[in-house]
Parts: sequence; structure tokens; C-alpha cells
Amino acid sequence: MRKVIFLLVLTILPFASGQSKSPALAPVSAPAPIAELNVVDAIILGVVEGVTEFLPISSTGHLIIATRLLHLESAKPLTSREGQPLWHKKPSPQHPAGVPLTLKLAADTYTVVIQFGAIAAVALLYWTPLMSMLLGLLGRDPAGLRLLFNILIAFIPTVVLGLLAHNWINEHLFSVGAVIIAQIAGAFLMLYAEFWRRRRAVLTPARSDFADLTPRGAAGIGALQCVAMWPGTSRSMTTIVGGYFAGLDPRRATEFSFLLGFVTLSAATIFKSYQSGAAMIQVFGWSHVLLGAAVAAITAAVSVRFLVQWLTRHGLAAFAFYRLALAAVLAVVFYL
Repeated sequence: MRKVIFLLVLTILPFASGQSKSPALAPVSAPAPIAELNVVDAIILGVVEGVTEFLPISSTGHLIIATRLLHLESAKPLTSREGQPLWHKKPSPQHPAGVPLTLKLAADTYTVVIQFGAIAAVALLYWTPLMSMLLGLLGRDPAGLRLLFNILIAFIPTVVLGLLAHNWINEHLFSVGAVIIAQIAGAFLMLYAEFWRRRRAVLTPARSDFADLTPRGAAGIGALQCVAMWPGTSRSMTTIVGGYFAGLDPRRATEFSFLLGFVTLSAATIFKSYQSGAAMIQVFGWSHVLLGAAVAAITAAVSVRFLVQWLTRHGLAAFAFYRLALAAVLAVVFYL
């Protein structure tokens, strides 16, 4: 019970501190939410985020589907209760027509911001290696410093590509069709990686220690993580597969994926909050954002434990078949 309470506190703290200190997250002009989520929608999105964030099946792809099924994808410009247009970015020399505030923009931001819950789950469950990296930075833990160095090597390619391609990805790839393609491609990559790992294990035992991961291996994991910017691919899947190719055993590949995800998701969530957090709060208010993040924290903690145990015993194949089945269902539902 104490761990659950601590997890909830970790989840809420970023929002509480942002409300008082960060202008990017502070509520803006509207005195009350414009289109507040209901409790059921907030819980559904929190569960989808928490369960899928660290499983190799793509949280972004599942959240795109969920927001569509919950009718949160409307791009119609919102207006105030007085009928005045509401702006995400007001007309300016840089944006002559302005960027109107829409339900889709708020929902897309919501699905990223509630990642704070998944981040809190990793912080709680993997406190020891996180502290080891901190001690390494202070010169007190050489193994922790090597792990931190490899995490940063794997993180940098995503930062560079994310800053360059962020807007293009948001405009062109957030669709059910893109998710279907990514689910299928990712499934075949997983099946190949599992076949490669099992064949290699006969000749060379996989590494079971983070210290055995080379900078070159970390760079390969980072390069594969860039592929996950295509919605539906799965950041978790690409980094676990990258860990396989770097010679890590399934447990260590999965745990490295979690630690890399802690850094990557933190950066993405802070960036998205800065970009459009105020707009999200203006549309939805605070209460259900906190609820979604709390639900995501609890469900992510459960899914992380499940994934480590499953991959250690069974590997990636079952998740690949799930992805193929999901792609088939989506094709039938949305296109046939």
C-alpha cells in the first residue's frame, strides 16, 4: 500500500509543481474546462497508456485508436462560451492565420502528458539503477556511469530527429492507416529478432549485465528507437530488439528499454507540455489529467513486471502475433 501511495505522489508532483511555477502548464483564460473529459474516458486513456507504454505493441498507436473510438479526434475549431474563437497560437507574423484550439490538439497532448504516470512507475520500480547512474555522475559508481553514458548515447539520436521531424510526424503520421502499417512491419521485425536471438544463443551466450553493453551497441539501440517515431511502431519494441542485436539477454534488453524510456518519455512529455499543455488544460481542466496519469502509473507498474517475466520465459513472438491480429482487426473496422 505504501508503494502505491508513493507512486501516486510521484505521479501528481509534476503537475502540482507545474501549476504554480511553469507558465506553459498554467491554466489560461477560460475559468472552467471547455470540454472536460468524463471519468470513464480518463480511466480508459490512462489504462491504455499504462498497459501499452512498455509492452512492444505501441502505446501511441493504441491511443490514436482509443481517442478515435472515444470521439476525441475532432479538428473543428473551439469557441468560448461567448462564441469567440479560441487560439492555440494567435494570428501573428509567424502564424498569419493563427492555430485554432481543437479537441484533437488537446487530446493528442493529453495522451502524451499522462505519460508522467508511466515515468513514475519506472522511477519506483527501477530506483536502484537510476540511483546508480546518479552516483556515477558524482564519481562514486563506475558501473552506474557506464550505464548513464550508454543511455545518453542511445537517447541523443531521438532528440535530434525528434526536433527536426516533430511537426511533420504530427501532421502526416497520426492516423489509423499509419498505425496499421507500423504494426505489421514491427511484427515481422520482432519475429526476425526472436529467430536471430535464439539462433545466436546456441553459439554465443547473451550478455546478462549492463556493463557488457558497448557504446556501439547503445548507439544501435538509439538508432532503432528513432524508427519508433512512426506511430504504431513502439518505442519499447524497437529498443528491446536493439538490445537483442546488441547482445543483451531478454531481461537486460527489456530493463535497458525501461531506463532509456524513462529519459526519452520524460523529455517528450516535458516538451509536449511546454508546447501545448496550457491548451490541454484550457479544454479539459486539471482533475481528469491527474486521474489519467494516476491510472497510467498503476497499470504501467503492473505491465512492466509482467513484461520482464514474460520475455525472460517466452520471448517476443506472442506480441508479434498480437500486432498482426490487431492490424487485421483495424483494417476491417476502419477500411472495409
